[in-house]
Amino acid sequence: MPGPSPIKAIALDVDGVLTDGSFWWGPDGQEWKRFNFRDVMGISRARKAGILFALISGEKSPLLYRFAEKLNITAVFEGCKDKRMALVKFAAEISLLPKEIAFMGDDINDLGAMKVAGLSAAPADAHPSVLAQAAFVAKAFGGRGAVRELVDYILQPGLDASDPIRK
Repeated sequence: MPGPSPIKAIALDVDGVLTDGSFWWGPDGQEWKRFNFRDVMGISRARKAGILFALISGEKSPLLYRFAEKLNITAVFEGCKDKRMALVKFAAEISLLPKEIAFMGDDINDLGAMKVAGLSAAPADAHPSVLAQAAFVAKAFGGRGAVRELVDYILQPGLDASDPIRK
């Protein structure tokens, strides 16, 4: 009988993964981003199953913390220039090895974290170099349910790290 998933936590880039990579500026300089409820539901399901989460973003934005608060994600790394180090720090904080963490990114600044994660993942519209590095590529674009696909994959019964992964 297959054992539990080897993935115990998921770290996510934000722009281009949880959002479609777009942003809007209002007339008063406010920045707006759009998130997808399929991804919210996926994160909620994974948290109920005991999966821990981190948000690792190269940007600084109050919207990052608002999203984290909504989903009760306490590990937030903003303005991050070295996402690999942030992933390693997150792993140490939760007493896991990086190989027990999935990381989903979409652009070249995510490659370092993808290399140390146990499962590297990308939305379908990620940069070609990221798609080449990803072990799991969602069919959905960033901000359009890609995170939900990753969560559904990780939560499937009997996940084995050696299983073929959709690309």
